[in-house]
Amino acid sequence: MAGYGGYGGGDAGGFMAGSQQGGSQAGGSKYADESLRPVTIKQLLDWEDTYPGAEPAIDGHPVTQVTIVGQVRSVKPQPTNITYRIDDGTGAIDVKKWVDSEAQGEGETGSGAGAIGPDAFVRVWGRLKNLGGKKHIGANFIRQIEDFNEVNYHFLEATYVHLFFSKGASAAGGVKQEGGGDNMFVDQGYGAGAGGGAGPGGGNSAMQARLATCSRNAQTICNFINNSPGGTEGVNLHVIAQGTRMNVRDIVNAADELLGQGIIYTTQDDETWAILDY
Repeated sequence: MAGYGGYGGGDAGGFMAGSQQGGSQAGGSKYADESLRPVTIKQLLDWEDTYPGAEPAIDGHPVTQVTIVGQVRSVKPQPTNITYRIDDGTGAIDVKKWVDSEAQGEGETGSGAGAIGPDAFVRVWGRLKNLGGKKHIGANFIRQIEDFNEVNYHFLEATYVHLFFSKGASAAGGVKQEGGGDNMFVDQGYGAGAGGGAGPGGGNSAMQARLATCSRNAQTICNFINNSPGGTEGVNLHVIAQGTRMNVRDIVNAADELLGQGIIYTTQDDETWAILDY
């Protein structure tokens, strides 16, 4: 498998990779080296760094970004960040979302956080951090889950990827739905959609199903980004406006819709997006 996705993303501190902070990381990591992996909190807590600054690894494979789902147990707002204690039934971990001061002035906490309170179920995208022996996730994006089926789906997806890396593609692909349809298993193994489909996500029927529920504007923008040469560096708002002849407000609203569905992600700045192709 060439890689489990190819994602850009932010680091703790609220900066997206490609910004001045993300671009200064040691080793000059590129967007192509990024990955997004669905995991359980137990998998994160079980990881032990062999030396200070070691790159997180699960099932023997490096992990740059992770996504979890769980229930908020507590919320601790601070001037520069909000700390959520998330429990998914396998363990609990702190998730730190750095506050966007401009968005906060408009009544939001930025990057999807909104007014998320205790007992809410949420999805988190971010990076695993280990400071002083205490692990936490530096969140790029956090949103509330409206459909509990998403929680069940996430655990199935995390199990599938774990089997893929620990036992091979044949074990992970052992369960297969006949006749296509919306399932989490693509025909040639997880990630086979890298070139196997015309739409975003290639052969990933789950992503195609989420896109089908989006508005016409969101679908138009998603297809434009997918067919543009920007790759993992993304496509800028103004390029989209010029290519689709849509106004900026409609593009921003549609992009927010796609972000909430986990179909696109921001890259160089908040007005440049790429397909979250897994």
